[in-house]
Amino acid sequence: MRIVDLLRKESILLGAAPKSKTEAIDMLVDLQDKGGRIADKEAYKKGILAREAMSSTAVGEGIAIPHAKSEAVKAPSLAAMTVPDGVDYEAMDDEPSNLLFMIAAPNDGDVHLEVLSRLMTLLMDEDFRAKLLAAESKEAFLQAIDDAEKEKYSDEPKAAPEVPEKTGYRVLAVTACPTGIAHTYMAAEALEKAGKKMGITIKVETNGSGGVKNALTPEEIEACDGIIVAADKSVEMARFHGKKVLSTKVANGIKIPEELIQKIVDGDAPVYQHAGGEEAAKKNGEKESFGRKMYKHLMNGVSNMLPFTVAGGIFIALAFLIDTLAGQPQDADFGMHTAAAQFFKIIGGFAFNFMVPVLAGYIGKSIADRPGFLVGLVGGYLASTGSAFGSLSGGVPSGFLGALFAGFVGGFLMLGVEKICDKMPKSLNGIKPVLVYPLIGLGMIAIIMCLVNPIMSVLNTGMSNLLESMGGSSKVILGCVLGAMMSIDMGGPLNKAAYVFGSAAIASGNYDIMAAVMIGGMVPPIAIALSTTFFKNRWTEEERKNGPVNYIMGLSFVTEGAIPYAAADPLRVIPSCMIGAAVAGGLSMAFHCTLMAPHGGIFVFAVVGNWPFYLLALAAGSLVGMLLLAILKKKVVTEEAAAEK
Repeated sequence: MRIVDLLRKESILLGAAPKSKTEAIDMLVDLQDKGGRIADKEAYKKGILAREAMSSTAVGEGIAIPHAKSEAVKAPSLAAMTVPDGVDYEAMDDEPSNLLFMIAAPNDGDVHLEVLSRLMTLLMDEDFRAKLLAAESKEAFLQAIDDAEKEKYSDEPKAAPEVPEKTGYRVLAVTACPTGIAHTYMAAEALEKAGKKMGITIKVETNGSGGVKNALTPEEIEACDGIIVAADKSVEMARFHGKKVLSTKVANGIKIPEELIQKIVDGDAPVYQHAGGEEAAKKNGEKESFGRKMYKHLMNGVSNMLPFTVAGGIFIALAFLIDTLAGQPQDADFGMHTAAAQFFKIIGGFAFNFMVPVLAGYIGKSIADRPGFLVGLVGGYLASTGSAFGSLSGGVPSGFLGALFAGFVGGFLMLGVEKICDKMPKSLNGIKPVLVYPLIGLGMIAIIMCLVNPIMSVLNTGMSNLLESMGGSSKVILGCVLGAMMSIDMGGPLNKAAYVFGSAAIASGNYDIMAAVMIGGMVPPIAIALSTTFFKNRWTEEERKNGPVNYIMGLSFVTEGAIPYAAADPLRVIPSCMIGAAVAGGLSMAFHCTLMAPHGGIFVFAVVGNWPFYLLALAAGSLVGMLLLAILKKKVVTEEAAAEK
């Protein structure tokens, strides 16, 4: 058994400065833990201390080799530490120890004796010890050991590389974004590539628009070193109770995957204690700002609302298209004249009716877990009906504003109810989630929404009237702003804010707003694709190779295709795309283009109002973005050109 096969880079510390033997042991135990072969750190440490109580494992000549057999050890391993100034390890020669190795061995067999014998044989060579102490990197430290072993044991074959079991992933990850279309899968791919590059086994679960894929199993969760949760919406966390969990934004999964994986490998993540909803985040010390938390709760609602919005919107748009093709008048019954149109309009309307309750329900669930779901869902339904004390059966709906209020207030309300109910006798714990929480929550949200709905209805109606009363110039400015917002962070908070605004506008009949929103999101990838096609000298070979893919992503309304290019040169790419998107959004408004479907890109152009001019606006915005990229970006100097110079 070779030393280099037992000693991992993460278990090596060069230039340490422990002040005592106790501190040195703690540091070495931490290094063993980072190596990933210790199941129970504290149990293993007890074994080390028990061995030290018998006699010091410092053998003199600056060498100390603490060791222990323990059930807490999953596989034989080593940790190593150099201490330039030495540490008093109670050596037999009373000299400080500056070269320390710690052996971890499982209870079965005497592998620790074999490793101890081998180490001592090598360490008796003064030149070898000097090389180890002089090593400036972990790679140099391991190379010195490898060279010494090859020289001393030249006839010994090298051990086969460690092959993990099928479920033995060192790192697990979960990725999720609000729409579940692009960021989710981009982050998963980035993490998988980083893991492969670092030689660390990783499995990534995606929570995308098609549901959970590549789901993590209980066995994998139990065996892993830790879990990365790169998500901008709530994911199932109860299964990670007691494991080290690193929670971060989905964008970080794309931008810094290696750093995230390294933190898990180094054990630099808190142990997750599941408490549910907002309380879980507090107990686990997740350092998120208040605004960030509110954004995640909102996006959890939006991501679950989107399927109803998209499918319902497309069905309604198809109803209008069918009546248009049938030559029916665009009157109050437009979309209901023919039997086929009537079918799509009614079914689409049913799907649309779920939008507001689902938005509120999942915001509430994100905040307070399951107890918040009922409260948010019913509060959202009350907002959609406009129920008030004077008209419980329905009034003027408070719409999206009412749903947001119901979701957030209902969620935080249930957190308060849960805290109060914690004082109840433990014998009632079984009935709290099925009886106490629902009854109290339903009663309170009903009273609150009946009081608030009239106020919210006035605000909602006022906003709709304001949008309808906007003149041509005001709407063009609004289109420019919304287009720019879709491009400024390409899938981030501003992008999602504009998209939610557009989706809400569809529900209130302002279809021109959604048209400006979608076209603003289509421009960045198309502008970049055009630039890589016609201005090749502004891009690297890799960027040019991937450029054509952005034609498809842009035409499909997947703004995130522009992210890698924006990340590589944000000061030039983002302003260019923003201006191009603003031009497209403004022209869409100026041409009175409308869109009744909240997603789909070119695939829903058949239901775009004034579609020839919509195409013109898209082309104009994309060309403006392409030209600005050509002007702002510098020419890329290739290796061939540099060599000629």
